[in-house]
Amino acid sequence: MRRALSLVGLAAVPLAVLGVFFVLPVSGMISEGFWTDGSFDPGAVLEVLARPRVHRVIWFTVWSACAGTAVSLLLGVPTAHLLHRRRFPGRRVLRALLVVPFVLPTVVVGVAFRELIGEAGPLGFLGLDGSAAAIVAGLAFFNVAVVIRAVGAAWESLDPRPAEAAAALGASPAYVFRTVTLPALRPAIVSAASVVFLFCATAFGVVLTLGGLRYSSVETEIYLLTTNLLDLQAAAALSIVQLLAITALLAITSRLRAVPDPTLARSTARPPRPSRGDWPGMVATGLVLLLVGLPIAALVVGSLQVDDGWSLANYRALDGTGSRQALLVPVTDALVTSLRTAVDATWMSLGLGVLVAVVVSRRSRSRAERRARGLLDGLFMLPLGVSAVTLGFGFLITLDRPPLDLRDSLLLVPIAQALVALPLVVRTLVPVLGGIDDRQRQAAASLGAGPLRVFATVDLPTMWKPLLAAAGFAFAVSLGEFGATSFLARDDHPTMPIVIFHLIGHPGAMNYGMALAASVVLAACTAVVMLVVERLRVPTVGAF
Repeated sequence: MRRALSLVGLAAVPLAVLGVFFVLPVSGMISEGFWTDGSFDPGAVLEVLARPRVHRVIWFTVWSACAGTAVSLLLGVPTAHLLHRRRFPGRRVLRALLVVPFVLPTVVVGVAFRELIGEAGPLGFLGLDGSAAAIVAGLAFFNVAVVIRAVGAAWESLDPRPAEAAAALGASPAYVFRTVTLPALRPAIVSAASVVFLFCATAFGVVLTLGGLRYSSVETEIYLLTTNLLDLQAAAALSIVQLLAITALLAITSRLRAVPDPTLARSTARPPRPSRGDWPGMVATGLVLLLVGLPIAALVVGSLQVDDGWSLANYRALDGTGSRQALLVPVTDALVTSLRTAVDATWMSLGLGVLVAVVVSRRSRSRAERRARGLLDGLFMLPLGVSAVTLGFGFLITLDRPPLDLRDSLLLVPIAQALVALPLVVRTLVPVLGGIDDRQRQAAASLGAGPLRVFATVDLPTMWKPLLAAAGFAFAVSLGEFGATSFLARDDHPTMPIVIFHLIGHPGAMNYGMALAASVVLAACTAVVMLVVERLRVPTVGAF
């Protein structure tokens, strides 16, 4: 009974927050789709799903997610082998740099690709601006880091003796990989592929900035139906379909992640240097560096060019509101708002994440307790299965009346961003807390230490690095969050992604130059945070 009360007490606050700021908005969104004029009308959802445009939107979402996943795997798996199984100068720096794109703001990446492949860009002659290929490249830009981390961590821990034995018996390297290595890596590859597909299917800023008027995903269609057409019922219907599909995919991903792999055992041998047979990894790594480096380089160069000359004028203009009053507040004010919002979202997600991680990582003494902890773990992963656009839409239509009228509250945006970051924080902390020997806690308790003292003396010394990494990860995600914020941010308190999107939507060379400069500043802030996190050597991305 004491353990049950302790479990309920620790989970009470996160459950209350989840109920008010997740279950309530999502249920309000569902009711918007199924209830018409106060009466239950499921036919309205079916009518929306029968529209030809909706069919095209769903098909493009599935197709682009599959294509982005395939490109990420083709580039990420060979690169993971080179970066995690071979030794060469600068390997750690390269691994740190390749994790940065995963948390770059989607709007920044969209602007960078447009600067690279636009009509006036270095690769404008390819005619890729506004094409499906550009969207797939943008999706791979973000998600190749997930494959490198997840597969690389598994590859690094792979016992080399079975492959060495097969090679000693005369098997070729290709045969060894196909019959020994690949079966051992299959769980990590499949799990990484499912997570990448999830991220590609819920991409918002990339499709919105690169798709133009020709291509639209479920995410961008919900946004357009809500903000431009005011068709809330159609937006709710699409949100319901997306919620069901992504929740099913999350369940599959959780099952795949839970499958134990007995072939993994940490190898202490020093990795060899690259050889001639590692050419696939070298080629893939070169392509990844081009995929990541070219858009960023084009963005930086474009921000420094004014009237065919080099100048810092675009950066100096950030303390203004652009030409023809494109903005209500200067970009510098938006940067301060973004930093302040990110700090609030970070402490919120950390406070909730620590409580959730403690609850779900403790050893269970009965089947009922184990099921309860597993259910709680699944509940707090649900925000990962609902897109930020859908969450922002739910906030918009439910938190608008007493006693929860938060439309004018400045805390609404950081609360939404904290929910987006919460699953990432939990997944970073749970493996660390779960790896602590429970006998240490029992020993401390037997010496008279209370629960808080046990946590401070046993858990905290082990988890402080992952806690700092989770804080940095949540901060970076909040800085670049665009989906929910696009619904909730007030015009007089916009964040940097909102400002950048507004600037590229207003004509004028000055506005576009300011968008480039603001994108560089926001990307630099995010990169610095993630490079600091990488120094802690905590596998944040690989946890998914």
